[in-house]
Amino acid sequence: MSRSIDEVLEAARKRLVRLDPEPAHIAEREGGAVLIDTRPIGQREATGTIPGAVIIDRNVLEWRLDPRSDARLPFADSYDTHYILFCQQGYASSLAAASLQDLGLHRATDLAGGFIAWLAAGLPVLQPGVTQAPQLVGAHPAPREDR
Repeated sequence: MSRSIDEVLEAARKRLVRLDPEPAHIAEREGGAVLIDTRPIGQREATGTIPGAVIIDRNVLEWRLDPRSDARLPFADSYDTHYILFCQQGYASSLAAASLQDLGLHRATDLAGGFIAWLAAGLPVLQPGVTQAPQLVGAHPAPREDR
């Protein structure tokens, strides 16, 4: 039986405890949550990003955050880490967070409304062209091809 993308999105969101911008900001600043920006570089260059967010290309997200992956990031060593993913508007990040939950990352969730909602809430943003010192995590080193 096939499902529409709207049905898949609805099912994903039923599993998540999605956070509005202000609670997400507090969770990152005071609760140790890790903000993950999964947007393509073009969106980040056009609209900016959230200071301190870890940038992980969506196509390698699961490999970078799965504690059992050979391609995981050094900080991705626990299934208890509170990851808050965001995309531009909060759709793709819901699907990505559900995918992380499928890996056992039970605290993975997303930012309701995405980067646009964060911006509208007046929370800190690095404007396009402003660089920061966070990790930029693209496709290298790539996940092993033999899997």
